[in-house]
Amino acid sequence: LREPGLNLRVVQLFRDPRAVHNSRLKARQALLRESVQVLRSRHRTEPRGPARHQQQHLLLPPGLLGGGRPPQPQHRAEFFLGGALEVICQSWLRDLLLARRAPDWLRRRYTQLRYEDLVREPRAELRRLLRFAGLTVPPALEEFVLNMTRGAAYSSDRPFLISARDAREAVHAWRERLSRQQVRQVEAACGEAMSILAY
Repeated sequence: LREPGLNLRVVQLFRDPRAVHNSRLKARQALLRESVQVLRSRHRTEPRGPARHQQQHLLLPPGLLGGGRPPQPQHRAEFFLGGALEVICQSWLRDLLLARRAPDWLRRRYTQLRYEDLVREPRAELRRLLRFAGLTVPPALEEFVLNMTRGAAYSSDRPFLISARDAREAVHAWRERLSRQQVRQVEAACGEAMSILAY
């Protein structure tokens, strides 16, 4: 960021962790390996101690807390996905706190984008991002963003398929799919980051 030969800008994208958890559960098998890698990263970077163990296992499926037994095969993917989301939220929180304390030169080169804001106001958010980057808004790009967020489809059953869809519906899909317990668990694990991001 301080390299004088570069004009680097950082845009950090966030999404409601409840929606993230819902999407990750939907693509659980496709994300299993990635989730294990995320969990391993926690063990490499976080200090061991009582505070860490108090927060552990917040996002496990019902029936997995207790006895210290490994998850049953049918719950294995959900076990790793939940733990990975917890690590992701902790990482977000570190980033958010760093951004709050950042010096002016860093703040000028960093901005945040909430997925929900992009979906609700795609043109305005696109213009804001490109203005931040010092770029103009080509009309074709504006049309593309509007098409991708206002398409006729709701969502795809295939993970990672990028298609034009009504993303406004996807913003609240977690409300229909997650149980109250799952919502409470995500909010417990990600509450501090969610509060900073106004979720």
